[in-house]
Amino acid sequence: MTRKKNDVHSDDGLQGSLWLSNGSKQAFAAAQVMLLQAIEETGSISAAAKKVGISYKTAWDRVDAINNMAPQPLVMRAAGGAQGGGTSLTDYGRDIVRGFQALQQEHAEFLQQLSRRIHSLKDVAGFMAEGPLKTSVRNQFRGIISQVIPGTVNNEIRIRISPSRELVAIVSDESCQALALEPDTRVVALVEASSVILSRDLNLKASARNKMTGRIKRITRGAVNSDVVLDIGDSKSLSTIITNGSVSELNLQENDEVCAFFKSSSVILLVE
Repeated sequence: MTRKKNDVHSDDGLQGSLWLSNGSKQAFAAAQVMLLQAIEETGSISAAAKKVGISYKTAWDRVDAINNMAPQPLVMRAAGGAQGGGTSLTDYGRDIVRGFQALQQEHAEFLQQLSRRIHSLKDVAGFMAEGPLKTSVRNQFRGIISQVIPGTVNNEIRIRISPSRELVAIVSDESCQALALEPDTRVVALVEASSVILSRDLNLKASARNKMTGRIKRITRGAVNSDVVLDIGDSKSLSTIITNGSVSELNLQENDEVCAFFKSSSVILLVE
């Protein structure tokens, strides 16, 4: 197998990965950058997915996750694009990619120098033994706690995830103290896609504390269930898993406006 001039990988040498992080939490890795680069080069999600060797759905899932976790969008999709056509990076996205590329070059040169000084990785105890924490939860939002409303046993936590969107979580008083949850604390909110309920009635009232209106970005049908992704504004997306029967019964189509509900008890908070 041939190797590129700047490729620092070796069967018996030092290898490494580079990612951007906030504190100790991984936030941005090479896989995301490769996809962003491909989007910039092709102007299409479908073409970018093929270029980096992933499915169209996986590419959109990654883009949604990047935008959900970023303070401002990195990827924008122009109306009318077919199969992802008209998709491009924002100025912020291009700045992130250029910065990451510069860091990659510096990182590669560092590894090359370090590799020449290390004769055996056996002497490096625990080297790369643990990978970054991952979760199967589809909906992940980075935000800042805007308000904590204390209760006798449980507290209501309001998390601002964008200029126009807030999530509400119910957390026990014990957990609030253990995690030091208070206003201005940065957190990541997780919401299981299966916990989200959809309705065509935008004025429907429900006991669920979290209610969001949005337009359907895409529907991916499976054997039994469908993955429905909503654009909820501010470049944020919300995924839900519902049965194919429900999709047909509600006659859901892309670009339809719907309402999503989920309970505050379905929101899990992680402290960064």
